[in-house]
Formats: sequence, structure tokens, C-alpha cells
Amino acid sequence: MIAVADRKAPRESDIRRWRQYLADEQAEAAVYRDLAGRRSGEEREILLALADAEGRHEEHWRDLLGDRAGAPKKGALRTRLLGLLARRFGSVFVLALAQRAEARSPYDGDADATDAMAADERIHEEVVRGLAARGRQRLSGTFRAAVFGVNDGLVSNLALVLGIGATGVPAATILFTGIAGLLAGALSMGAGEYVSVRSQRELLDASTPNPATRSVLSHLDEAANELTLVYRAQGMSEADAEVHAREVLRTVAIATDALDLSRLNAPVEPEVDEHEAIGTGMTAAVSSFCFFASGALLPVLPYLFGMQGIAAIVVAAVLVGLALLATGAVVGLLSGGPPLKRALRQLAIGFGAAGVTYVLGLLFGTTIA
Repeated sequence: MIAVADRKAPRESDIRRWRQYLADEQAEAAVYRDLAGRRSGEEREILLALADAEGRHEEHWRDLLGDRAGAPKKGALRTRLLGLLARRFGSVFVLALAQRAEARSPYDGDADATDAMAADERIHEEVVRGLAARGRQRLSGTFRAAVFGVNDGLVSNLALVLGIGATGVPAATILFTGIAGLLAGALSMGAGEYVSVRSQRELLDASTPNPATRSVLSHLDEAANELTLVYRAQGMSEADAEVHAREVLRTVAIATDALDLSRLNAPVEPEVDEHEAIGTGMTAAVSSFCFFASGALLPVLPYLFGMQGIAAIVVAAVLVGLALLATGAVVGLLSGGPPLKRALRQLAIGFGAAGVTYVLGLLFGTTIA
């Protein structure tokens, strides 16, 4: 149990603060237990260990409060929301939110919290970051294509619709221009993502050791083997390459069947699977096409429903603005950054680009008139 400093006659404000801390620690421990219930193996053990740590913090505040703990209070709204999401989904989004919650710990500046508790919260942030990184890795390929696709669709088609609309052409022309922009952009995004991701995977494949190489290792001359050239080509010094090559061949001699192909590579820290991180070409292409199309559809919706003039432009801008805020917030959540800041940044970029084309449309429209 954490040692508690002696206090005489705590103030009412202190008691309220301690009770809130107690409620928050209980809620956070519940979040980690709920997440653990949806995991298995090592991730489950890590999450349960985090819940136990929050339990130790809970005991600290119980000891300070003594018989003043009173009836259980509700945790902070964001913590309770986190618990609800953890019970319903248990996804990377919840871990990203938990990461931000740990980063906002108030214990650093609170004299009633111990240094160990403040240090725990800092470490918890890194633990949760590590767990969330696994989910981010699995999402990154498709998510990248989806985010780029929907934002390109929103911004490019809003800019197109506003620019054409500002010239004063009929609503039907704006509608058909917007649909053409949707199809052209979605096809271009899909094709571009397929070629990009496919090419990247092919480059990674070209850098992956050939599995057939393992079968010839036992036949190399240990006194003058060319395996040293492999390691020198990977950046090792000549002396280090010779030592490592001899070690590999010694392993081959002891247990050839147990040899792992990874021994052909210089010993490095475990890395993420780059193939998994970038996704597949077809997945990226389909995601880009669908998300670009869904984003590009919003600016033309008012015209599809017969609106025209300034009213249609305002509705299109509002719809796109809400979508930009949503995508920015999602990116912020997944990246562990502030969602509001990311949302406003996305909105400013999108409206900035659309505003430029609208002004140009007004200028050209005035000239034509």
C-alpha cells in the first residue's frame, strides 16, 4: 500500500478533490478490466496489470479520506464514456482515448499524490501507447487510404462545386460537373493507391531474404565463407560480419532444422511488419475509391435535391464542414493528439482550398458577364 502523509483537518475542497480522484481511479480500473475481457494472452495480462495499478492508487485516496469517503461518486464524464466504449467495442479507438486520458493525469502538480503515483501515470501512458500501436499498425494501410480518400473527395469536389457555382452557371451544370468530378476523382484515387501500394510491396519483397538460401548454409566453408558478404552488404563492418557469420554457421552445425531465416539479417530490434502496415493494393484501392466517392457526394447533395444558388452553396459548405470536423477528430483520436485541434485544422485546410476556387469563380463569372 502507498504510504500516506499525515494530514490534520483537511479542507472541504481537499476532500472533494480526493473523492473525485477515488472515483476516477475506480472508473479507470474498470475500463482496463473491460478491455482485458475482450483480449487474450499478453495484452489481457498487461491490461489487468494496469487495472491493479489503478487499484493501488485508489487505496491511496481511500487512506487519505478514511471515514470521509462517503458514498461512491461517479468518475469524470470522459472516463465514464471511455468505459462505455470499452464495454461495447474494445477497439483501438478506446485505447487511443485511454492514452490521452493517462496523459492528462493531474498528479504531477498535486502535493497529495505521491511521486510514485505520478510516475505510474506517465508509464501507463506509454504502456497504453504500445498497446494502441498494435491496432494502429493493423489499421494504418486501409486507414491511410480511407482518410486521404474522404478528405480529397470532400475538399476537391467542394472546391469544384463552389468554383463553378460562383460563375453563375445553371444548377444542372453544377450538378453534372460535381458528379463528373466525383467519378473522375474516385477512379483516379483508386488507381493511384493500387499502383502506389502495389509498388511499395514489391520493393519490400525485393528486400526480403530468399527462404531458399537457408538450405545452402550448411555447405558453406566456415574458414572462408561468403556469408560475411551478406552482412557487410547490410552495413556491418568486416570484423563484425565475420564474427556474426561464424556464429550463424555454428548454429547451423548444432541444429540446422531449428535455424531461423532471421539470422541472415543483422541483429536488430523487432520491427513492425511493413507489409501489414501498408496493406494490400486492392484493399487500398477499394478504400480510396469508396471513401473519395462518399466524400465527394456531400457537396453535390443539395443540387441532387433541387437546391440552387446561395442556399445550395451554404448547405454544401455546412455538410462538408461537418464531415471535415469528424474526420479530423477521428485522426486526432487515433494518433493520440487533441481531437478538437485536428478537427479545426482539417476544417481550415478544406475551407481554405474551397474559398480560393470560389473567389476565382466569382472573378471569372464577373468577367464573363
